[in-house]
Amino acid sequence: MSYAGPDLDPPQPRRPRRGPLTVALAALVPGALLGWVVYEAVGGGSPGSRDGAASPAPAPRSSAVSSSPPAPTAAPGTGGTPKGARPLEGKVVVIDPGHNPGNFRHTAEIGRPVDIGTHRKECDTTGTSTNDGYPEARFTLDLAHRLRALLERQGATVKLTHDEDRPAWGPCVDERARIGNTARADAAVSLHADGSAPGNRGFHVILPGSVHAGAADTRAIVGPSHDLGTRIAGGFLRETGEPPSNYLGKGTGLVTRTDLGGLNLSTVPKVFLECGNMRDSKDAALLTSGAWRQKAARGISEGIVGFLRTS
Repeated sequence: MSYAGPDLDPPQPRRPRRGPLTVALAALVPGALLGWVVYEAVGGGSPGSRDGAASPAPAPRSSAVSSSPPAPTAAPGTGGTPKGARPLEGKVVVIDPGHNPGNFRHTAEIGRPVDIGTHRKECDTTGTSTNDGYPEARFTLDLAHRLRALLERQGATVKLTHDEDRPAWGPCVDERARIGNTARADAAVSLHADGSAPGNRGFHVILPGSVHAGAADTRAIVGPSHDLGTRIAGGFLRETGEPPSNYLGKGTGLVTRTDLGGLNLSTVPKVFLECGNMRDSKDAALLTSGAWRQKAARGISEGIVGFLRTS
């Protein structure tokens, strides 16, 4: 994701509202982030501007993490699913590849404002790229294809918000949300990569805050989206080894925002995943690797499976 444009403006200040959920990112990469703690979900924390400024984060509650019994042995390449199992039969997952490779040719179309409930902002942006020109929009589409294959193998019905099967721009952020709503998705995930300063590394999952304004009402999805997001964060870390962001979320890998149209207008559980920083050379080396993107798809799939098996 680039800094300017839709779903990328600095979050609007708001007073934190405590929610009932607690989260634990457990069973992480051995030796990594052993100091992670359980946090209470905050409905209004927002990350500040996308220029690397530190953001408010939930306060620590306990150093305990949850435990679970050992999982059955997984078949290679199934995203953590036991061989022969199809746990997502009857489930619908919507994958939203951020931006569109053709957006840069349609600046007038993507620049028109749309209503996101709290205010109006641009339809979409071009996204960011690595310093050598690998576009975020190509990254997200490739990752979406890999993730779709894993989820379909596990029995899910998977819909993409776009797949180069439409005019070569968009869809707008409001339409992206509407696609998930119309599909009655059991889970929706918007895939992105950040465009922050060099030295800023790591992934973060953006969770919807509580919004009730205009066409937006996220109150019913804040809780399940938080569960979905924390499970994706855990799976992504385990499979890729990519650390949580060192510039947003204070090491939790979780950020709550209320200024994103794709979240504000969703009526189904939905999160954004920023897989890494394309402008950092270490992250860029991972994001441009097909083998790493396959690991990323497995991690995201694991999180979605875990969420849908308990929802």
